[in-house]
This record gives sequence, structure tokens and C-alpha cells, in this order.
Amino acid sequence: MLVSFVVLSFIFLSLVISNTALTISQYFVEYENLPDAFDGYKIVQLSDLHSKQFGKNNKNILKKIQTLKPDLVVMTGDMINTTDNNYDAFVSLSQRLASEHPTYYVIGNHEQNLSQSKLQALYQSLSEAGVFISGNTKMSIQKQRQSIDIYGLWFNLRYYSDQRNEYIQKHADDYFFGVDKMNEVLGSKDSDSFCILLTHNPLYFESYAAWGADLVLAGHMHGGMIRLPFVGGLFSPEKVFLPKYDSGKFSFEGTDMIISKGLGNGNIGFRLWNCPDLVSVTLKVKGADK
Repeated sequence: MLVSFVVLSFIFLSLVISNTALTISQYFVEYENLPDAFDGYKIVQLSDLHSKQFGKNNKNILKKIQTLKPDLVVMTGDMINTTDNNYDAFVSLSQRLASEHPTYYVIGNHEQNLSQSKLQALYQSLSEAGVFISGNTKMSIQKQRQSIDIYGLWFNLRYYSDQRNEYIQKHADDYFFGVDKMNEVLGSKDSDSFCILLTHNPLYFESYAAWGADLVLAGHMHGGMIRLPFVGGLFSPEKVFLPKYDSGKFSFEGTDMIISKGLGNGNIGFRLWNCPDLVSVTLKVKGADK
């Protein structure tokens, strides 16, 4: 009886902490082709908020971001729920962020599932708040007469399908997002520029790398929802067990991808041993400190 009580108490406490304790994951990434003006440039990423609030008007998120002193804030989708009737909490947070930092936003699958009228209303509110909406477009950031490019990528919801499904494998041309499709929606990447790709979906990392992205910032996976030591995340939102890309930093052929664990919970409603996550990424010129 005592053992059961202790175990249940531990799980309950873990659930409380895992769903309320806001953490920061910090990364330092080095590149030879990063312009010198951007050495030390700091990006803060928010993802998968799902309309959750951390303190009144998300004051706890804002305080954390203020301590990080970012040069840029990016939001990589699912910041609201498809079923929400209003987006006031998210828009208010975005307005505060955009008033202090350049703020970029790319949509996720929850935004894509909105009706066209609701999505346009959300876009208008965010634009009025000063947020740059990056939807299959390129934007450039200038600093000391040097620049880096930021691309925002979103694509048809069928590309969120479980690639291990037998039907999907038989119809790979329709369900796999390869470099050819990236070129269709984004155009070819400028080979000389340093490029950051913002996307909600991390599943096609190899395609992003082959296309030419230097750094990919993604979300969607919620850190695998339930995390175990030495194992990682257990489930993707598509119910894939032990997903290849759950959270953290991945590298492939010179491209880095950083996946946020996200802030909210989405459809599953909880997370376990997997705290809400703000991501801080500091860009460094490779060899600059040597």
C-alpha cells in the first residue's frame, strides 16, 4: 500500500512539474559561412504553445526571454489549437515580443486546419502586432552591411503522415517531401548565403539539408510527449513509437536541425518527464575564438 502511494505520488508530482516548469535549452552552433557581423547572434525559438499560458498574459515566458536578450525571436507553429474560439493569449504574447525583438512566425498543422477565414483573421492580428509571417518565402536580415536569409516553410498536411505506413511507402511520390518539392515551394537556395529554415515539421531533415539549409529550427514533436532517460521521446503526434527526431540537435551533411520540445500539450493533453521548453540558439563563426 505504501509503495503504491509513493509511486502514485511520484508520478503525480512528475506530471505537475512536467506541465508547468518552464525550461530553457541552449545551443551554440558554428558555421564557416556565417557572416562575421552575426557572430554571437542569438535566436530564441518558441513552438507548440497550443494557447497555453504561463502566468497572466504569459508573463513567465516574457521574463525568461528578457533574460536571454535575443537578437531575434522565431515561432515555429502550433501556437494555437484548431478548436480555439479566439487567439487573444497568443496574439497578446506576439505583440509583446514583436515590440521588443524582430519576431518571425511560420504556421504548423493546427493553424493549417483552421478555416480560411479564421487563418486570415489570425494573420491579420499578427501582422498588426508587428510579427513577420514567413510562409514559403525568403526574408533577409541585415547587420553591418552583411546579411543572412530566413526561409519559412509549410506544406500540405499529407506530408505529416507516418512514413513507415505500407500505403504511404507504396505512394511515396505523393507523401514524401523531397528536394524537388522544396524547390517548387521555396525556389532554389542562394548558394552563397547563410540560410536558416523555419518549419514546423522536422520529419524531412535530409531533404532540408540536401536543399541547402545551414540551420533548421523545427517543432511539432512535443519532445516525444513522454521522455525516458537514455531512451528519449516515446511517441510522435502521429503515434509513431520512438520517433527518429524527437527533440534536441541533429546534424546531417553539414546542416544542423534543432527541435524544440514545445510549450503546450496539444491533443494528448499532458507531457511526462518532458518540461515545456524555450530554445536559445547562439550562432558562431567557426574558428572565430581560436
